Amino acid sequence: MTRVGAVDCGTNSIRLLVADVEPGPNGLPALTEVTRQMQIVRLGEGLDASGAISQEAMSRTLTAAGEYAATCREQGCASVRFVATSASRDASNASDFVAGVREAFGDLAVEPEVVSGLEEARLSFVGATGDLAAAGAEDPYLVVDIGGGSTEFVLGDLARGVLAARSVDVGCVRMTERHLHDDPPTEDQVWSALSEIVRAVEDVASDVDLGSVGTLVGLAGSVTTVTAHALGLPAYRSDQIHGAELAVPLVIDACTDLLLSPRSRRRELPYMHEGRVDVIGAGALIWRTVVQRVAHDSKLRTVRASETDILDGIALSQLAPSGPSR
Repeated sequence: MTRVGAVDCGTNSIRLLVADVEPGPNGLPALTEVTRQMQIVRLGEGLDASGAISQEAMSRTLTAAGEYAATCREQGCASVRFVATSASRDASNASDFVAGVREAFGDLAVEPEVVSGLEEARLSFVGATGDLAAAGAEDPYLVVDIGGGSTEFVLGDLARGVLAARSVDVGCVRMTERHLHDDPPTEDQVWSALSEIVRAVEDVASDVDLGSVGTLVGLAGSVTTVTAHALGLPAYRSDQIHGAELAVPLVIDACTDLLLSPRSRRRELPYMHEGRVDVIGAGALIWRTVVQRVAHDSKLRTVRASETDILDGIALSQLAPSGPSR
């Protein structure tokens, strides 16, 4: 058994998972969670317009990175893998950010990785699919990870792994900053955002066979918040969200309601994280568009949500032969 730290630094949030990983009975790595943490730091704030990470956003994120480094030391992590995704890929000053992360982790000798969209998709698939077979989900699985700056689509099954993948530059922060400026957004703003999202999903369909999908599973905060909304939870309950299988019309209605609700109403929802209030409308619009297209092409009647995602994939990768030896 090896104790590892995994950090996922995206456009909107930075998250830490400390876990024990070991070979499982089926030959695949097994993970036991020690602690899971998340902070909304909005690393990609203003990035779409400026092309660079702002000093304020970088400072917020590096402060959180320092706190995560302290946790990894306290928990005795033998290795730590730090993965940065969309915002860091797009930023002209990404090298400054990488240097700051390296300094924050100090003696843990962490080398931050600015991964490609395809690697992000692969890690998300590994992290999200562990429970699907046990739950009786039909394959192939389409894993959709909606981030702040991009959305990853990866199709595969447990026997053959990843069959096809595509990353597109639509995310909840990017779409909010580009299109959804009013509170609530105007009809014209929604149509403008929807046009871009539909084009992106069409691009995905050229690489990923959406008609072959046996199970659609969504990851990350936009999807889990929509799921909590559809379920009408009295608080954010990971145990009820993880693995939830919902009818397509219920998901679509929940997405539409969040999209068109003013921020004051969103803020009052008991499962809404404060850092998602302004961007959940865009995230819900992305998820609604994906669900509608996949349901149309594959005739699926239900979709699933997962609380395990790229963070779990990053942790599990450290036991795999190809994982980093840090």
